[in-house]
Amino acid sequence: MAGYQVYDLGDVVLQSGITCRGAKLAYTTHGELAPDKSNVIVYPTPFGARHGDIEGIVGEGRPLDPSKYFIVIINLFGNGLSSSPSNAVPPQDRGRAPRFTIYDNVMAQHRLLEEVFGIERIALVYGRSMGAIQAFHWGALFPDQVARICCICGAARPSPHNRVFLQGLRAALTADETWRDGWFHSPPRRGLLAMARVYAGWGMSQAFYREETWRHMGYASMEDFVVDRWEGFLRRSDANDILAMLWSWDQADISTNDIYHGDFHAALAAIQARALVMPSQSDLYFRVEDNRREVARMPNAELRPIPSIWGHMAGSWPESAEDGRFIDAAVHELLAS
Repeated sequence: MAGYQVYDLGDVVLQSGITCRGAKLAYTTHGELAPDKSNVIVYPTPFGARHGDIEGIVGEGRPLDPSKYFIVIINLFGNGLSSSPSNAVPPQDRGRAPRFTIYDNVMAQHRLLEEVFGIERIALVYGRSMGAIQAFHWGALFPDQVARICCICGAARPSPHNRVFLQGLRAALTADETWRDGWFHSPPRRGLLAMARVYAGWGMSQAFYREETWRHMGYASMEDFVVDRWEGFLRRSDANDILAMLWSWDQADISTNDIYHGDFHAALAAIQARALVMPSQSDLYFRVEDNRREVARMPNAELRPIPSIWGHMAGSWPESAEDGRFIDAAVHELLAS
């Protein structure tokens, strides 16, 4: 994937106590940085995505408008562009590849913004899914620097039920015969196909399949949809990178750091940013009720569920345009506040 820059972070000590040698963040920018650096939007990538996969919502007239804002899209550790198992070098390669928490990601992203651009104030951190998890972390870790966060289909930490889902994905993938010594020695085709089938059932809602919404997307059958969208999505990524990102997701918690020492409620209460939290009403693993409990602890937050049958994918695919318009309107309102 072309058209991006790489920032060399040097040797970074991770939360695990392991030093990642020569850590790197891949990123891209859109728009111009204002002279007073007041127009910054941080847009982190979600699970399994790279910057090019999420640039579709960047455009004039959209909330992420490059004619108004300086938008920095930062690739998640583990996605194959930033430091990942697939690009690690000895002796930290293969099963010895470092594991990155969301805290590690956000601290590195903060360094990138500060050291490359001199940015000290952020107008908005916008993210969905694992990107939303990162947005919550930004709000908690840098409450004096972040003015707004928008968290779509994500959470400040995975619920116990969400973690069971993640463990199920991992179990399906690592059941493949190529999984040995903490590493896939060759692409695990059977494991990826099994994981895709599990993910397809969780990613979309019951109503999505009951209404055969896939027909309006140009698919001839449900099987056609699952193979193209879900198998196709997962087979783009290195399986070892997939496991790394699943681990980061599973371990995410805005309070697991030396600032909050595990006090989740204190971490939520510390988020001073104006927060817009937008779960999908039909998301099967980032549930509205979990977000409702988080928002109740945040001093300046609004819960605005997306009325959608698209499950976790509400507003993320071009075909779910109605959901996209609902999200756009809400984010325009947030930025105007």
